[in-house]
Amino acid sequence: MRNASVVTMFILLGIPHTEDLETMLFVLFLSFYIFTLIGNLLILLAIVSSTRLHTPMYFFLCELSTCDIFFPSVSSPKMLFYLSGNSRAISYAGCVSQLFFYHFLGCTECFLYTVMAYDRFVAICYPLRYTIIMSHRACALLAIGTSFFGCIQAIFLTALTFQLPYCGPNEVDYYFCDIPVMLKLACADTSALEMVGFISVGLMPLSCFLLILTSYSRIAYSILQIRSAEGQQRAFSTCSAHLTAILLFYMPVVLIYLRPTPSPWMDATVQILNNLVTPMLNPLIYSLRNKEVKSSLRKALRQLGFHPEQLQRDE
Repeated sequence: MRNASVVTMFILLGIPHTEDLETMLFVLFLSFYIFTLIGNLLILLAIVSSTRLHTPMYFFLCELSTCDIFFPSVSSPKMLFYLSGNSRAISYAGCVSQLFFYHFLGCTECFLYTVMAYDRFVAICYPLRYTIIMSHRACALLAIGTSFFGCIQAIFLTALTFQLPYCGPNEVDYYFCDIPVMLKLACADTSALEMVGFISVGLMPLSCFLLILTSYSRIAYSILQIRSAEGQQRAFSTCSAHLTAILLFYMPVVLIYLRPTPSPWMDATVQILNNLVTPMLNPLIYSLRNKEVKSSLRKALRQLGFHPEQLQRDE
């Protein structure tokens, strides 16, 4: 990647219009971050410790939980560091890393949701062929593919952003380094790159969303063909959690990157929802109505010496 920049360090100004709220925000975001890490680690513990959950659906849920651990870790530690009264400075390399890993993990999740929709499509529409289609080899290839294409997309977007010269102002009017705010600091005309970035950032989620929509259209049609109400309810319950997670993931993406007139405060609020709140809610979404996950988690916690009576009451 070519670096023709004079700027060697950037200053993160933080969330717009939140002056004198640093202590409150620090406590709030630290709580979100801790709950996100604990929740997703518990999901991983429940799935890894139970052989009953060693199926394609839970394999992809493991990958999602892993992404949800690292995704908020791209921006949250630095944000918490300066909210606690420390330096807001971030090196040029640190800024590049933030942007790359944010889009790498975000794109990986986007592809992963598409794969998870395909998994539910095969399970409900072709149940007799499910184990053949979603073999161990197929699952491994799909999992590797989500990370590979996420990496390619992130490299493209990062190279697009940092091929520009940064030779003037170095104050990033945001709480981490992202494409829209970095382009404002470039010492060059960015109109063409903004259009390319807009198309690239918009086209990939739109393509994934259309594939997900296609999968769930077929799933809905198949569910309606099930004669028993119990069968319909069971099939719907396996998909409702995934649909909820998809909506929580895609709404912030549309609001942040595809609006014609950006608003710094609105973008920051929505991005925090995407960075911290959604990864924190995913473990609840996928386990709240899932007795298998709760049962496995209870057993795993008992082996570690805990006695989660609350999970017993919920079941």
